[in-house]
Amino acid sequence: MAYRAVIPFKPVDPKTRLSCVLNREERESFARAMLRDVVTAVWSSGGSPIILSTHPCFSCPDAEVVVTAAGLNDALNAFFTQEKEPLCMVMADLPLVTPDALQRVVGTRDDIAMVPGRGGGTNVLYLRDPRRFRADFYGASYLKHLRIAAEFGCSVEVVDSFRLHTDVDEKEDLVELLIHGTGTSREFLESLGFSLVTEHGRVGVERHTHKEAR
Repeated sequence: MAYRAVIPFKPVDPKTRLSCVLNREERESFARAMLRDVVTAVWSSGGSPIILSTHPCFSCPDAEVVVTAAGLNDALNAFFTQEKEPLCMVMADLPLVTPDALQRVVGTRDDIAMVPGRGGGTNVLYLRDPRRFRADFYGASYLKHLRIAAEFGCSVEVVDSFRLHTDVDEKEDLVELLIHGTGTSREFLESLGFSLVTEHGRVGVERHTHKEAR
């Protein structure tokens, strides 16, 4: 089905928790690689991507870019109030995303479909009427969003999806990308010398061309 997808994105100095293995330039390139995977999946699933960028100089040839100086919640809520058609919010750091996973979300019969992230976050939201919802990210946003949906009297489908549940913030998260990734993000990591390593029965990552900061 056709739909619009808004993708919040920070192009400048993103993913600071990956500073132990990536310098700033590499983190910015990696963030763009993950965004590329998300934009490609949105298009392939029948969606039209709209990037909500925090930086005025950012552009993307395959998506509309809306620049905002507001914080995440204020920017999204301003966007929601203007939308009269169904809208999907997809985070930009979901490198395992697939068209099938997104179609499962936007195909819900409920008012809202929600994909929780790890640690209580919210990775994807599908809103049949965006004006009947407000974003409240940071902290346990998944629980907050369930309460907000109830306040608006909206029915919710919670979608259990490994592909959409897996976001990348920490070095340890790169393991899942190197195992399951098939897109630009994995290719970028491998080009920098990242590979899987097993120590004491646990799988981790190592970089052959970079000494980790301590």
